[in-house]
Amino acid sequence: MPKIDDVAKKAGVSVTTVSRILNNRGYISSTTRERVYQVMEELNYQPNELARSLFRKKSNLIGLIIPEIAHPFFSELTQYIEYYAFQNGYKLLLCNSQNDRTKEKQYIDMLKKNQVDGIIMGSMLLETDDYLQLKLPLVSFDRSISEHVPLVTSDNKTGGGLVAKLLLDKGCRKLAFIYGGIKGYNRDLLNNKSIFSGLRYEGFSAECKERNIEILNFYLEINDYTDIDNGVEQLIRFLQENKDVDGIFATSDVIAAYVIQACLKLNKKIPDDIKIIGYDDVVLASLIMPRVTSVKQPIEEMAKQSVEIIIQKINGETVKKDYMLGVSLVERGTT
Repeated sequence: MPKIDDVAKKAGVSVTTVSRILNNRGYISSTTRERVYQVMEELNYQPNELARSLFRKKSNLIGLIIPEIAHPFFSELTQYIEYYAFQNGYKLLLCNSQNDRTKEKQYIDMLKKNQVDGIIMGSMLLETDDYLQLKLPLVSFDRSISEHVPLVTSDNKTGGGLVAKLLLDKGCRKLAFIYGGIKGYNRDLLNNKSIFSGLRYEGFSAECKERNIEILNFYLEINDYTDIDNGVEQLIRFLQENKDVDGIFATSDVIAAYVIQACLKLNKKIPDDIKIIGYDDVVLASLIMPRVTSVKQPIEEMAKQSVEIIIQKINGETVKKDYMLGVSLVERGTT
């Protein structure tokens, strides 16, 4: 395998000159640059990226920690974050914590060892200090960490209110709020103010309270996103015990899909017998039948904003603390 010394020798320049060209440091004539690049191509020389990053004190790597890559929302979010990071000259190191505290800690250690320039966090199971001690530029996605870490989120409270208004305007009078997660994730969503998706319930319940409408809350314990039958069975039991529920707010389109399957098994007609609204408006919402009415989060814009902020932080620029984007309601077949 050719080394930098081989490139320098064949190009007739010093090793220092080749290093400066690789790291874009100092003035080098265009003639010399072209000769060095030509020799690198002839020798099929591959620069040592770790060594280059140590020299530049910059790796052009961004870490992304998410709770569950199998969830369509985080899959789409990751796709857009990778796209915009790449457009700005950065590569992504993806960490799928799977809601596992130990795994998340190991990933943080891995990101530190790989000298990432900054971290975007969509999962935060560890204590705040575990992140702040990294002394790296950080951006939090839908999780409040500290006043020193910028937060990107959407208007969850307004989203919840939009759901309640539509269900009630459609004539529903017994509503259910269904939320859930893997390994107990999001179980404390209704009371944990650091989980911003909990604001969906706040907006939803406020609108229902104003109209004197009762809400039932149900936590769906998801063992694995491939274990569909277990989740559907839980919802069948819930609907059998609460036969008068005629409107459901599912806190994600995935949960809405589970609800649809349960209703089909119970021969409940959608939307005649029961109306269902999901959240996120991922591609899945338009693929299943009936197509899901959903609150649309601007996933691409949130991803783009997160990348822009982390790069600004990496460059030492001053950024705002909170970035909240608007949401909208997309009505389809389930209402």
